[in-house]
This record gives sequence, C-alpha cells and structure tokens, in this order.
Amino acid sequence: MATKVWEIYKTRFCKQAGCDVHFEAEVVYPAEWLPDTPPRVLAHRCSHGTICNYDAHAGCVWSGTNPLVDPFADRS
Repeated sequence: MATKVWEIYKTRFCKQAGCDVHFEAEVVYPAEWLPDTPPRVLAHRCSHGTICNYDAHAGCVWSGTNPLVDPFADRS
C-alpha cells in the first residue's frame, strides 16, 4: 500500500512571522511491490501558513494564498 507523509523540504527565516518556518511537501511513496516507481509530490505547504492567514495583514506568498507565485522557488 502506498504511504503518504509530509516531509520538510527546507527551512527559512520568515520576516512576517518573525521565526524560522519549514516548507513541507506531501510525498507519496509507492507500495513495495512497485519498486521502480518514483515517489510523487502531491502538495506543498508552509508550517506557519495557517497562522499567517489568520493575521489581520495580508498573507505572504509562502502561505499559499497567492497562486501566481511558486512558494518553493529559490530567492537570491
């Protein structure tokens, strides 16, 4: 049977939250009888995203409320 888990993708400091946040990916690992099938990523989320969405100010791109911006793109 396939296994779904949330794995930490990366950790960054968030200026709006004032703390480190974890960027997570929901990964599905195939059943053991399908060994050649690679894991699949179903979703992404920020560990602090729900809290940011409850605040009075607008949520940042990391909270997933802006569909036009990839929240896991590297910023330099």
